[in-house]
Amino acid sequence: MGELDGWRLCPRCGAELGGDAARLACDACGFIVYASSKPTAGALCVDNGRVLLARRAHPPFQGFWGIPGGFLDEGEDPLDGLRRELREETGLEVEPQRFLGIWMDRYGGDSTAEATLNLYWTAQVVGGEAAPADDVSELRWFGRDELPAADELAFENVPLVLAAWRNEHS
Repeated sequence: MGELDGWRLCPRCGAELGGDAARLACDACGFIVYASSKPTAGALCVDNGRVLLARRAHPPFQGFWGIPGGFLDEGEDPLDGLRRELREETGLEVEPQRFLGIWMDRYGGDSTAEATLNLYWTAQVVGGEAAPADDVSELRWFGRDELPAADELAFENVPLVLAAWRNEHS
């Protein structure tokens, strides 16, 4: 299901919208909206060959392990968003290090979920005390050979990111 599926009326003036699955426009007030993937920023906090994972406290994927991070606010620099999300979820102050890459996914396990554009970095912990908070129920450090099985990981992109990290440290 696309982001704009079901949109019929302009959210600004209430007139009929025209367009397609990628772009809708209102002839009455000029409002235009584009379907887009929602950007996220996450970090593999690495320390002595171990990586910090967070157990999700809420759906989607409640109880599964994920990489700390989350959605960027509108106009937020991805590195600022990464620092904010890590502070909110883990209590840690981090400094992003190396950009790992971009992985596409959906925020949930089915075709009706929002598309996401997931940006990942490695990060160094520079302060704070690790404590699960916000939408995290548990934090745990995992060695390269101790990572949870794929069926214990949240989202399709998490095992891919962890495999990329593990492969470059083999």
